[in-house]
Amino acid sequence: MNVTKDPVAPTGTLLDVTSVAELLDCSTRHVRRLADAGKMPRPMKLGALVRWNRQVIEDWINEGCPASSS
Repeated sequence: MNVTKDPVAPTGTLLDVTSVAELLDCSTRHVRRLADAGKMPRPMKLGALVRWNRQVIEDWINEGCPASSS
């Protein structure tokens, strides 16, 4: 599955769990499980917020969603 670039969103955009779930077409709970299991890129923690870099997630999807190393 190739991710098409959203012309409005800059590549350095930080995504919340809902946005990542929309990109992956899954639930937010599944995104959290993938992240906790180390099967996707690690999120950044900004205080209490958890965010993923949009470009990192798009690259991961374009590579076929390989398990990330811890």
